[in-house]
Amino acid sequence: MSDYVFTLSSGEEIPVVITTRRGLRNITLRPRVVPRREIHISKPWLVSENAAIKFLVSKQKWVECTFQKCPAKVRLKPGDNIEFLGRVVELVYVPGMRSNRFDGDKLLIGGVPEMFERRVRDVVKAEFLIELKKMIRAAPREFWPRRIALRDTTSRWGSCSSTGTMSFSWRLAFAPVDVMRYVVMHELAHTKHMDHSSEFWATVRELYGFGVERAKRWLTQNGGALHRYF
Repeated sequence: MSDYVFTLSSGEEIPVVITTRRGLRNITLRPRVVPRREIHISKPWLVSENAAIKFLVSKQKWVECTFQKCPAKVRLKPGDNIEFLGRVVELVYVPGMRSNRFDGDKLLIGGVPEMFERRVRDVVKAEFLIELKKMIRAAPREFWPRRIALRDTTSRWGSCSSTGTMSFSWRLAFAPVDVMRYVVMHELAHTKHMDHSSEFWATVRELYGFGVERAKRWLTQNGGALHRYF
């Protein structure tokens, strides 16, 4: 495995990790934005690293587009304002406080300073799960999942398994509430239709109401920005 750096037109340098895999027939590229912004290249045994890099360069436009959709991380610090689940709160660090809590439009964060961002993230995830359960319970009981799991994925906002487990990206907390609700209803509809047939979309619209296309369009255009924190 060798490390390289790929420079975007913006000047940002993205680490490149090349891995050789036996049995692989073609070079594969996997841009990643979590937990770090990296480009992973897998290559066949007989393909040189130089050839892998040339292949990466040939895909520059696609790579640029991928990272543009997922902007560089924004570090959160005391005094910043963030918006999630339809509310804007100011982040306030309180030395010596063990727990985290809301105080009006302020989110008070305790603990040691180096854990500040992690504690903010934990609050966002916890609040997201509360709101998620409310949305699910607002739907008819026959659509409820057996189990709920939170994920941090870059390409799927939600999924529904045949075993009844529904997974959701907790980063939907940073989307408009109606967009989050669309993803929830989308996955609930999969309990009846494990496909994207016309019957499935009819069920989505029945559960969600007016505005399905608008919510889908918002995710397509703005979904990458949900990864800007943490």
